[in-house]
Amino acid sequence: MNGIIIIDKPSGWTSHDVVSKLRGLLRERRIGHGGTLDPMATGVLPVFVGRATRAVEFCESAEKEYLAGMRFGLTTDTQDITGRVLTESGSSVTAGELEAVLPRFTGELEQLPPMYSAVKVGGKKLYELARRGMEAERKPRAVTIRTLELTGWDGKDALLRVVCSKGTYVRTLIHDIGEDLGCGAAMSSLRRTRAGSFTLADARTLEEVEAASQSGTADLLLRPVDSLFAALPRLTVTEEGEKRIRNGVAFPYPGKDGTYRVYGPGGFLMLGRLASGVLSTIKSFFEV
Repeated sequence: MNGIIIIDKPSGWTSHDVVSKLRGLLRERRIGHGGTLDPMATGVLPVFVGRATRAVEFCESAEKEYLAGMRFGLTTDTQDITGRVLTESGSSVTAGELEAVLPRFTGELEQLPPMYSAVKVGGKKLYELARRGMEAERKPRAVTIRTLELTGWDGKDALLRVVCSKGTYVRTLIHDIGEDLGCGAAMSSLRRTRAGSFTLADARTLEEVEAASQSGTADLLLRPVDSLFAALPRLTVTEEGEKRIRNGVAFPYPGKDGTYRVYGPGGFLMLGRLASGVLSTIKSFFEV
């Protein structure tokens, strides 16, 4: 079984919990996910099955989109409402005051990874240290917030739409905005609506996968691995070209320099690079 299944992750599950569940349902050990979601978060979690796990790295680096709840007058050790309360002022702001500062948090930013994260320092995951009451020195990371807009407001929580780069912590973004406003803020909800080209419209619930597994139709839920690269141009090689690709040999091929989905008589073969008239492999996906 090979391919990609987009899961609508339920709240309370870790991304690893989802992978473990799918290993049982799909009876396949080679399963990985394309970008961690916190347990409280829901939404788009691309899961890669079989040979398709070779494509995980390309999904992890893709742009993500979220709808995030922001609660004012509150800070916690996890930067979301599941954590231990550090300050609680009851302070709030107006929608206008919030919208006025959002441009300052749009574009390229330096973000300090939160202590409750899987980032490693000295070989230890930060959340392991945090649970022992320890604080570790962390280095800021460059992230890009392409879109940041207010889409909802109920007087208690704001709802933000965030489009961001790999490695962005939305709860840290919300914490930093709260600090800037002077009232403090914690993330109250998080729903990923897009990961790369995959959206909620593509997602299946675990209940749907379980039902398909019981009926023997789970394989019909899998998307082909080349769907991850649908935005790239297609390139087709001959049978001889396919043999060279399967042997890991670069070879002359006319065309414009760039990155391509490469196909042969046997179907999708690889993500390839064409440079100066030579086609080479970035990552192969054919069955060995």
